[in-house]
Amino acid sequence: MYSIEEFDKAKTQVLKYILYQKRCEQEIRTKFLNKIDENMLEDIIEYLKEAGYIKDNEYIESKIYNFKSLKNLSIREVKYKLLSKGIDKNVLENYIDSHIDEMNEYEIKSASNIINKKINTLQIEEIKSYLYKKGYKSDNINEAIDNIE
Repeated sequence: MYSIEEFDKAKTQVLKYILYQKRCEQEIRTKFLNKIDENMLEDIIEYLKEAGYIKDNEYIESKIYNFKSLKNLSIREVKYKLLSKGIDKNVLENYIDSHIDEMNEYEIKSASNIINKKINTLQIEEIKSYLYKKGYKSDNINEAIDNIE
C-alpha cells in the first residue's frame, strides 16, 4: 500500500501532465507506466476521472478540432489517429456517429483542399484514386469534385 503523501505527490505529477495538454486515459497510463506504482496509478486515474480531469469525449473533441484547423484528413484517418492514442473504439465510434454531419462536412472540405492542390499536376481520376486510398468516402469525394467544377 502507499501513503497519502505518496498518492498526492504522484497525483500532482499526473495532474501537471494533463493540465499542460488534454490527454486520454491511455496516454496517462503509457507515460507513467514505470514511474508510478500500478495500483496507485489506477487509483489516481479513477480519482481524476471522477473529478472531471480525464474525459475521453472532450479529448476526442479537442483532437478533432485541431485536425480540422491544421490537417486535411479523411474520417478514417481521424479514427486511426485517435485509436493509436488509445481511445476506446466504442467511445470513438459513438462520438463520430453523433457528429456525422459535421465530420462529413470536414471530409468534403479536406478533399476539396487536396483536389485544389493537385488539380494542376494530376488528372481528376488520379486525384480520386489518391483520395480513395486515403480513406475518403466516395460520396464526399464526388461532392468535393462537384464543388470544384
